[in-house]
Amino acid sequence: MMTDPIADMLTRIRNASSAHKEAIVLPYSNVKYVIAKILEKEGYLARVEKKNERELGLTVRFSAGEPVIHEVKRISKPGRRVYATREELPTVLSANGIAIISTSQGMMTNVEAKARSLGGEVMCEIY
Repeated sequence: MMTDPIADMLTRIRNASSAHKEAIVLPYSNVKYVIAKILEKEGYLARVEKKNERELGLTVRFSAGEPVIHEVKRISKPGRRVYATREELPTVLSANGIAIISTSQGMMTNVEAKARSLGGEVMCEIY
């Protein structure tokens, strides 16, 4: 039984990028799909596709043979939720990385949340 499916997804992405493996297939959920679409929009994943109602397919992006993703950190965990107000939103790696924030208006990056003056749960950091 898996207690944190988002951490499992992030670990699979981290492992695939460090092993230079392009394709990842994982169990589908709406939250995972939204996080993956944000990563695709920000240029960390090459492609995200819903294979069927049970599987999500991801393609890791590489630049000059090296993975674009260097580090993935899960911040808010089931045992310890981490929330940030709009003033406390994290800046990741001097704005060279992103944090994914779950707000009242949906999931978005820390830059989008700052622009909209929203706070929320800090899900993860990627750089």
